[in-house]
Amino acid sequence: MSVSLESCPALVLNADFRPLSYYPLSLWPWQEAVKAVFLDRVNILSEYDRKIQSPTFEMRLPSVVALKKYIAPSRTPAFTRFNVFLRDRFSCQYCGCREDLTFDHVIPRSRGGRTTWENVVAACAPCNLFKGGRMPKSAGMLPRRWPQAPSVRELQENGRAFPPRHLHETWRDYLYWDTELEP
Repeated sequence: MSVSLESCPALVLNADFRPLSYYPLSLWPWQEAVKAVFLDRVNILSEYDRKIQSPTFEMRLPSVVALKKYIAPSRTPAFTRFNVFLRDRFSCQYCGCREDLTFDHVIPRSRGGRTTWENVVAACAPCNLFKGGRMPKSAGMLPRRWPQAPSVRELQENGRAFPPRHLHETWRDYLYWDTELEP
């Protein structure tokens, strides 16, 4: 049985051999990895058994590639809904639930609260609806952890707590999770 090409993404490492990101894990579809090889932008560190071929060419698909030029990581993470959830470890900051997450302004916008790292937390929909436009004390809902701007390192560390469902064995030497990798 042949492995489908779509199930052969390449793990992308920076020139220092660290993943560009842990969550989401820096993966390229096989087409992007092959293109980068031909453009001489990456070094192949590991390959799948799966091959691609044309009448005049054949190559094994890269499973791990490293960029030839180092990309300096951003010093400050972008303020996005995903990064707020990642900072808050995908759990409601009021009840701890991990379902139906939204984001809540601790000081409501109607009370002058701004959409910033320091005022937004992950909240499940029921908690967000219950709190509504009230201040945390009057709603009896103080966040478990008061919001603050995370560092890139903090987000990377939090991302490591959420390994993807499938990690190919050839990625083992480049990723650092406390979980067993699937075969």
